[in-house]
Amino acid sequence: MNRISVVVTTYNRPDALERVLSAYLSQRDHDFELRIADDGSTEDTRRLVEHFATRAPFPVHHAWHEDKGFRAAAIRNRAVTTTEADYVVFTDGDCIPLPGFVAGHRALAEPGWFVAGNRLLLSRRFTERVLRESLALETYGALDWAYRFLRRDVNRITPLLRRGVAGQAAWRRRQPDRWQGAKTCNLGVWRADLLRVNGFDETFSGWGLEDSDLVIRLLHAGVRHKNGRFATPLAHLWHAENDRSRLARNQDQLDELLASDRTRARSGLDRYLS
Repeated sequence: MNRISVVVTTYNRPDALERVLSAYLSQRDHDFELRIADDGSTEDTRRLVEHFATRAPFPVHHAWHEDKGFRAAAIRNRAVTTTEADYVVFTDGDCIPLPGFVAGHRALAEPGWFVAGNRLLLSRRFTERVLRESLALETYGALDWAYRFLRRDVNRITPLLRRGVAGQAAWRRRQPDRWQGAKTCNLGVWRADLLRVNGFDETFSGWGLEDSDLVIRLLHAGVRHKNGRFATPLAHLWHAENDRSRLARNQDQLDELLASDRTRARSGLDRYLS
């Protein structure tokens, strides 16, 4: 059985992270480790993670670096270099995993492929209630989600459907070269493939497109895209839009990559492995 490390990226949102961590206790598959990739949060987050680690039935680790602006790529790289797991699942500290999340990624993991899943989005109103009342979304059944959809508390419920979870369905491989839509809120990658492409590229500045950059370099390296929909369910808590002031510069960098066959990050995992 492959060893799985779930890397959860967070920054100064302990109320959301508390809901996310609690949901991992309800996973059907407990054979994984949890690594919190902390992009410079204050002591509140550290205390939360340390307390959670005392009651979790799986290993919990906290990777942290100083707050110097949005550096998600760097802290994810640090987290990857601290694990010896075979397979790494990336997600975020505002994405609540539903009970089949880890099991679905395990079922879909296949050498030569990465798995890109999706998520359902919660409304601002419902997110505020989830955090205020500590609602356990991981316990919701089909009728609960249908009710929330009718109330417009969630944007859709189709990601909760289960289809081809065994991982051998041919439709999951229909777009092996697709990079669009793959996001690190729900992405499974073999650690060996991450090492081959040198992980995330830390030359991306500010929010945006560092996940697309990783996926494109994986494709350049011959790793193909497997569709993880209907197998790796997440509920994404609402948040205000991130600062996009540097998005145009990041887009230029991504366009340059698309026009090349480059596989390795200019500044990536090797910074820590050496």
